[in-house]
Amino acid sequence: MELPNAALVLVVAAAAMLSVAVAYDPLDPNGNITIKWDVLSWTPDGYVATVTINNFQTYRQIMAPGWTVGWTWAKREVIWSMVGAQATEQGDCSKFKANLPHSCKRTPAVVDLLPGVPYNQQIANCCRGGVVSAYGQDPSGAVSSFQVSVGQAGTTNRTVKVPKNFTLLGPGPGYTCGPAKVVPSTVFLTADHRRKTQALMTWNVTCTYSQHLASKYPTCCVSFSSFYNDTIVPCARCACGCEHKTCARSERDSKRLMSASGKSARPVSALRGHVNRQSAAPLLQCTTHMCPVRVHWHVKLNYHDYWRAKVTVTNFNYRTNYTGWTLVAQHPNLDNITEVFSFDYKPVVSYGSINDTALFYGMKFFNDQLVEAGPYGNVQSEVLMRKDASTFTFRQGWAFPRKIYFNGDECRMPPPDSYPYLPNSAPASLVSSASVVVAVAFLVLLMA
Repeated sequence: MELPNAALVLVVAAAAMLSVAVAYDPLDPNGNITIKWDVLSWTPDGYVATVTINNFQTYRQIMAPGWTVGWTWAKREVIWSMVGAQATEQGDCSKFKANLPHSCKRTPAVVDLLPGVPYNQQIANCCRGGVVSAYGQDPSGAVSSFQVSVGQAGTTNRTVKVPKNFTLLGPGPGYTCGPAKVVPSTVFLTADHRRKTQALMTWNVTCTYSQHLASKYPTCCVSFSSFYNDTIVPCARCACGCEHKTCARSERDSKRLMSASGKSARPVSALRGHVNRQSAAPLLQCTTHMCPVRVHWHVKLNYHDYWRAKVTVTNFNYRTNYTGWTLVAQHPNLDNITEVFSFDYKPVVSYGSINDTALFYGMKFFNDQLVEAGPYGNVQSEVLMRKDASTFTFRQGWAFPRKIYFNGDECRMPPPDSYPYLPNSAPASLVSSASVVVAVAFLVLLMA
């Protein structure tokens, strides 16, 4: 059946809006990764450019094994040489007789170099194994750069053609890149900050992330408990899907399974290379939720003017260390944080002046790495908040977060009707000593 023209237009418009909404994050509406090309000089058959990857996402980083940037050349360009990165394939360079280009691929894929490469192969902000920090966590680490010498490309602004079909891979899929757009040339300051220079030509590519494109299922889940109720609300069954054919019930099982598959027991995140993306499938601990990561929020103590929550993040993946992890929580009382113990913290203001979202991350060299599943595969902290007399209550699950994100992905929350309820006989201002009631049960949960 053919749709009327008006109905067809509505369907197309709805599909377009949906495609945009999929990549839109209301807690980080302006978050994106921008790839900027600055043409710095002309060569006999092309140009030399610096390519800069800027991560403007507040709480989503690119973790190991790092980024891969790809594109399609507009003409028959080749890469003569690179500094700070390398193409994964040389391609067919048979028509060149003397000096062979670094890559002749029409669709090159480029990866960052590892730390420790010789100094003459480095430029500023390169050689971190493709790892890029979240901007809200570490602005200085939220940038990565490399230099490329392009041949057979034209030697003027009119003859150079902008590459097409840009792609960006983090540790996996999820990013969609728009077309390259020529923008006003970048202005640079010289090392002594006394003179300005300008790129000969600049173009930008904007890439946005969609959790729905990255994974069929959520990658984390949330569980709850409280001092005023002995009920522990676990992650939903199969919260992250139950299609995994193999899981490990113990660390010994994980080593046996990896040995059987010919892989080292060392976490894949410690490796680097194009092939590792194919072997980085998680080896999960056997759980009812089958999630790589669980976040547990425990309402721990109640004081006259303050209350305290304990947050525990547990890694159930035997193949991954989450280095530079981030945790985002949304709750109306997070605008009154008094103290955060053993995590670093920054507010995330998403809706004008509303401050109901907090970014938590590990302290450098202390707990900024969430190690693979096992006895040390968890990090925890406590958050002390001052009560807002007009809104504070323990009733109807008010003390639990509205949303939780781990490493930029939204976690699966328990259904609202399952939250620990306040007993009918108990006043809203319960004393803190009641927290002892669920202490043993909480320890049991952490060991699950």
